[in-house]
Amino acid sequence: MTSSFPEQFNMATYFLDDRIAEGKGDKVAVYHEDKQYTYADVQAMANRMGNVLISLGVEMEDRVLIALPDSIEFVSTWFAITKVGAVIAMVNGGLGGKFGGHSGTIVNTILPPADYEYYLDYTRAKVAVVEVSVMERFAPAAARSRYLRHTVVVGTEQSGSLEGITGRSSIVSYEKAAEAASDRLETAPTTRDDLAIWLFTSGSTGQAKAAVHLQHDLPYNTECYAKQVLQINENDITLSVPKLFFGYATGTNLLFPFAVGGAAALFAERSTAETMFAMIQKFRPTILTSVPTMINAMLQVEGARDHYDLSSLRCCLSAGEALPPELYHRWMETFGVEILDGIGSAEMFHIYITNYPNDVVPGSLGRIVPGYEARIVDAQGNDVPAGEMGTLKIKGDSAALCYWQAHEKSKQTFAGDWCTTGDQFRMDERGYYWYCGRTDEMLKVGGIFVSPTEIENCLLEHEAVRECAVVGTSDEQGLIKPKAFIVLADAFAASLELERELKDYVKSRLALYKYPRWIDFRDELPKNERGKMDRRALKQ
Repeated sequence: MTSSFPEQFNMATYFLDDRIAEGKGDKVAVYHEDKQYTYADVQAMANRMGNVLISLGVEMEDRVLIALPDSIEFVSTWFAITKVGAVIAMVNGGLGGKFGGHSGTIVNTILPPADYEYYLDYTRAKVAVVEVSVMERFAPAAARSRYLRHTVVVGTEQSGSLEGITGRSSIVSYEKAAEAASDRLETAPTTRDDLAIWLFTSGSTGQAKAAVHLQHDLPYNTECYAKQVLQINENDITLSVPKLFFGYATGTNLLFPFAVGGAAALFAERSTAETMFAMIQKFRPTILTSVPTMINAMLQVEGARDHYDLSSLRCCLSAGEALPPELYHRWMETFGVEILDGIGSAEMFHIYITNYPNDVVPGSLGRIVPGYEARIVDAQGNDVPAGEMGTLKIKGDSAALCYWQAHEKSKQTFAGDWCTTGDQFRMDERGYYWYCGRTDEMLKVGGIFVSPTEIENCLLEHEAVRECAVVGTSDEQGLIKPKAFIVLADAFAASLELERELKDYVKSRLALYKYPRWIDFRDELPKNERGKMDRRALKQ
């Protein structure tokens, strides 16, 4: 399908400039806070910022680091970078951030200096565009960076001064520089196979690494998933729980609506359940991008069904980790909005297997997205029969070129046309895919592989369990057995009697060897910055 994109191709043209050419310049593209920005506004702002980047010495293929909250400045900077042919790298820019706690609130909203130092060193970015509130943490990293030349700071007009912020790189006010720049900019003559964006993996096994994507990769998935599965159109307004620096949200809450002349609703605040209800009321979106943690949190809000109107939504999206069927059914009973659970990755940019509108099989991740192919293979690389578990491999033209500075890992993951995901799946005879867990999280109990997800889904069906996670723990003989960490529903209290009841509950529904040998009741469970359960923290 790459051939449908011309040889000379820039994704800023595909996602933004083509809307102007189609006569949609006066149509609202972004709702941010209490302001509206048209496609013509966004294009002018992106052109100004592109000229700022050129004046600071940014050339084609240079990396530019974005550390901004969801805002119009994020959007204009994102398009500016690609318009000048540079490479986008996005990290946490404050105000949005990590999920944590049973309420689904977000905490730890700004990265520590060491993380910013890592990203600056890893990307070798010449220019970083940073929110002023982040600068206290960012400045020490900038001061030590060997590569950073300029830090463009957003929000200096509100803060009034940049005094006290030091570093080797020069400090540039975004507002002043953009105001002085021209709103005319010729888009760089990139090809469809030029470098365009780095998408960072979650770093579940160490420091985050970048999947390197080309100019055509993100448009390819947009053509396949957004247009063919979501049927996204110019009347859609999108809203997202995850922030734009996650590839999941970059797609659903910026690029997908922009590709069809729709609108994205942005907010910089932390994504709590109460905030999401308020934003749905304010912006009346048609598509909500969410994650299982937030779906659970919104269901926990007392009186949510009576107090909040979700009738504007035509669908809710879920990804990041498999959505337990119990949560799906409760959401449907409460709000009546279909959830399309799917799986994507930084390596493939976005979702490649998903439930379809009006064809949801709760507990499954649905069917393959048009334009993609899937295989489930055993340890020898042979396809396994329907119903058997194996490693998922995906083929599609949005696959990354490689991981940056990780040649051996790249060879293991990207082999020819196929990307090895590291996820365990099974496919039923109807062609629906069922997630069984990460390959490195599978438990081998009594010589038999056990999926933690299967045990978790079983526990979640018990009325006492609000949230849970299962990991492997060694018993007295050094053998691995399942251990469950459980957050209880409000009406229940931890006790030995309840522990026995939950173990018996699993025994009565799954094979005997799958029941959790230990249960650890917790007030909350750790989440990583993508809102997924942090099993590594639980194992420690």
